[in-house]
Amino acid sequence: MTRDEILAAAAQIFSQKGFHATSMQDIAEAVNLQKASLYHHVSSKQEILVDVLDMALDLFIANMQAVMASPLPPDEMLRQAMQTYMVTILQERDLASVLLLEHRSLEPELHTRHIPRRDRFESLWRDLIQRGLEDSCFYTVDSAMSARALLGVMNWVITWYSPEGELTPEQISQQYADLFLNGLLSR
Repeated sequence: MTRDEILAAAAQIFSQKGFHATSMQDIAEAVNLQKASLYHHVSSKQEILVDVLDMALDLFIANMQAVMASPLPPDEMLRQAMQTYMVTILQERDLASVLLLEHRSLEPELHTRHIPRRDRFESLWRDLIQRGLEDSCFYTVDSAMSARALLGVMNWVITWYSPEGELTPEQISQQYADLFLNGLLSR
């Protein structure tokens, strides 16, 4: 049993039941361990939660850094970043759900540890928008507010998306990118 397997199982259970309704016994059973044996791998449910949050953010940060390293112009880079993020949050729905919905369950000390990583992820989006501003490709009053608005729109998809629905994650990301880049006003 690896730590990553424990974290993946915990993410799935947290996503389904919520952090507070999940017990260490639930996690132990999911990975076929005795509860006492689980404590050889982790010290607490809080530790598991912060590690799941870190795992999710590390994945999203790595994906975003890969997009940011591409030679694309800012508008195409934004489209690629949105598609990559949308596909990833829907492929890794358990991780994404825990990241987006359960971070408030962290105890203050672990929340303080979590914030810089979360801020790093958001700063990559701000940097991308800022790059577009500097290239005169984008116009916005506040790149931080724009990044938060964009992430908010994309994050909410985990609550309503269905694989059986009419649109793929790629199609949703393209519609969101069109809306974000072109707005609602007719030209």
